[in-house]
Amino acid sequence: MNLNLQPANEADYPAIIALTNRAYRAPAGQAAWKVETIISGQRIDEALLRDDLANPAANLLVARNGSGEHLGHVRLDSSDDGVWYLAMLTVSPDHQDAGLGRIILTAAEDYARTHGARRIRISVIHQRNELIAWYQRRGYALTGETGAFPYGDPRVGTPTRADLFFEMLEKPI
Repeated sequence: MNLNLQPANEADYPAIIALTNRAYRAPAGQAAWKVETIISGQRIDEALLRDDLANPAANLLVARNGSGEHLGHVRLDSSDDGVWYLAMLTVSPDHQDAGLGRIILTAAEDYARTHGARRIRISVIHQRNELIAWYQRRGYALTGETGAFPYGDPRVGTPTRADLFFEMLEKPI
């Protein structure tokens, strides 16, 4: 598949927000492991996206096919120590199950590598075992580090349980 990762611009934000919320929270037409069913409501809103992108290290990249169709996106946060953070890897539910997630992930890793990254870190909700396994099959390893879930922040949705936390994974690139 011909895929281009291009820096997002402000005109892309509404589509990024809508696609992220659909891919992360709308189970219709998606395999259960691909959706955060343990959280209801939105995954992101404009305020949270703008907060994330206010960080000068943030790179929001849109994956487009040869005809310019927005197929997904990913955020990469650079760092001076060469350990970049990958977040919000999103694939359009209309194009899932065709290896597009792997393609976008590989393109994001390539982008980070060409811009000085040596390692990529990600965080995944601990209870999303299938997603953690998906990243592990792509070379990411659990670090043993965990992070708190942002309970009380309505911008990221409403958790349906009180035991959520993040697992950190990392991969040399």
